[in-house]
Amino acid sequence: MRIKIASAGEPVLRNVARPLTREEIGTDRISDLIAYMHETLADAPGVGLAAPQIGESLQLMIVEDKAEYQAALPAEELAERERRPVPFHVLINPEIELLSPPEVSFYEGCLSLPGFTAMVPRARAVRVRALNEAGAPVVIEAEGWYARILQHEIDHLNGVLYIDRMWSRSFCSLEHYNRHWKPKPASELNREFRPVK
Repeated sequence: MRIKIASAGEPVLRNVARPLTREEIGTDRISDLIAYMHETLADAPGVGLAAPQIGESLQLMIVEDKAEYQAALPAEELAERERRPVPFHVLINPEIELLSPPEVSFYEGCLSLPGFTAMVPRARAVRVRALNEAGAPVVIEAEGWYARILQHEIDHLNGVLYIDRMWSRSFCSLEHYNRHWKPKPASELNREFRPVK
């Protein structure tokens, strides 16, 4: 069952989601919710989805960056973004630690803001401590695009959207991004849009 994705302006996207209790983790309700989220993510398609995006104010998110999503991308782009396939996994009550400053900027989109994109500075490396769907503790150290996905989805759990962190001059429709900005290397985009200090 595909669930409707909440769009910008809906209050659930601006609230801090509540942590799941130990008793909730592994229940049929949460297991079903994870399955619905996975189906919704695949159908979108996207690389991450947080529970608030489907109207559930819970500290629950999923991530999956399939190899097929990357197959049509140029090798230079994948290398520049440090993007590699990430298998499906669930994170509950995640806590994030930035292991580098938020100085790496690329265009980023969101299923809750369909049709738009913007340059967003993120940390290149992060450490995330969380629970998996069975309630077991997990620690993830991620770099590159995987680190970006984790930061984006954990932001959702804290009521933050990428538009809160974006370089506002870079904000554009996907149509204009594909026409004007997609072919340019990140170094050129950084010169074009980096805010003046």
